[in-house]
Amino acid sequence: METFPSVKNILLLDSEGKRVAVKYYSDGWPTLSAKLAFEKSVFAKTQKANAGTDEIVMFDGQIVVYKFIQDLHFFVTGGEEENELILASVLQGFSDAVERLLKNMVDKRTALENLDLILLCLDEIVDGGIVLETEGREIAEKVSGHGSEGASSAEQTLVNALTQAREHLAKSLLM
Repeated sequence: METFPSVKNILLLDSEGKRVAVKYYSDGWPTLSAKLAFEKSVFAKTQKANAGTDEIVMFDGQIVVYKFIQDLHFFVTGGEEENELILASVLQGFSDAVERLLKNMVDKRTALENLDLILLCLDEIVDGGIVLETEGREIAEKVSGHGSEGASSAEQTLVNALTQAREHLAKSLLM
């Protein structure tokens, strides 16, 4: 049986381990408190890492790849049977896309101001845990709309509606 590359979650945390954007694709953490406890634990475990390099760690039966950029901590988690290189390419694609979309101003404040774009990135990278795209440039183009020349007007309307909904949600979360 052939399986597709998959991830269990993608986390974007700040320098204190608090959520900026997270997405879970597995039932391994059924409650909010279980998710928050995992985030706190993985943050604590990776605190001593070198900020600019990609790192891989086995944690709680999971493979976690991570990278720090300024005051943001990027994490991608997969099962222990998952290929580390695929998880690392998901991490690289996510961080590259975020850097492109935030115009190299990768910090918590800019990320929160553009939370809608970051959440759309997550949707472009993984769907239901299955890896769809790992190329940062492609992800950023799809999210920003530059890659949508071939999209129908109905698809564009849907993308615009989702973008507005995410902006509204981001604003309401920041208040």
